[in-house]
Amino acid sequence: MTKRDLVIRISEETGLVQQTVLDVVQKTLDYIAEAVAKGKKVELRNFGVFEVKIRKARVGRNPNAPEADVRIPPRAVVKFKPGKEMREAVIRLTPDEQAPPPAPSQPQSPPN
Repeated sequence: MTKRDLVIRISEETGLVQQTVLDVVQKTLDYIAEAVAKGKKVELRNFGVFEVKIRKARVGRNPNAPEADVRIPPRAVVKFKPGKEMREAVIRLTPDEQAPPPAPSQPQSPPN
């Protein structure tokens, strides 16, 4: 789903003009990005939490030159933790592994 898809859907459901919906959606995203860029945690109930975490420094390897270690410095990254409802909805997409696999068909020999 793109931002445009979201705007069209909200516009159709609410009867608001698409440009107005686009302005509101864009402002919402701008404020979320601004808060996260300042290191603040953004918590949207029933949706999820955006927060900044510091990834530790580590040593990496270039697959083309594995003998040379490359130092990767610590850096800030944005983490998203989905809310309970979203997490449960996504879990429902998991294929059911408890169902027995179909039995392989074996050629039957004619009775003697």
